[in-house]
Amino acid sequence: MAHLTISVEYGIHCLLWLVGSGDTAMSIRELAELQGISPSFLAKIFPKLEKAGIVAASEGVRGGYRLGRSPEEISFLDIVDAIEGHKPLFDCQEVRERCALFAGKPPEWAMKGVCAIHGVMLQAEKAMRDSLASQTLADVAATFGRKAPDAFLKDVRAWVDDHAADRTGRRDKPAKDAPS
Repeated sequence: MAHLTISVEYGIHCLLWLVGSGDTAMSIRELAELQGISPSFLAKIFPKLEKAGIVAASEGVRGGYRLGRSPEEISFLDIVDAIEGHKPLFDCQEVRERCALFAGKPPEWAMKGVCAIHGVMLQAEKAMRDSLASQTLADVAATFGRKAPDAFLKDVRAWVDDHAADRTGRRDKPAKDAPS
């Protein structure tokens, strides 16, 4: 977790779109289009989310991705760890053993226990992980739902439904002889 990449940000945004899509699966192409990014970029993120059980994939015409579990059960930490892996915030190099005064042989007292600097970093990492673990997709979706006007949420739902209908061929087509 040394540095959270843009993959985490886009991954979370995609998952929020899936929260809003209900039972409608969304393709990588649709999720990418909603955010104005490359489908190939998202295609690298979603297998990681699927492996972690955060999303479930379905194949075929109606295929795409849905949430693999409820938004209340998906923490931000789950998402970060799925996309970035479980990387430490700080990689201690044991610099303390290189002190010139030790002439290459640090005394036992200098090396005893966890390095004080590393200890601070471990504490910071724990606080960050605890904070990420305490926030779920449902929490953020609720916050977004309170901010966005109802018209926007309806527009998103219509967009998702229209794209799903196009993808699955379920769109009602007027008969050839029917008046328009």
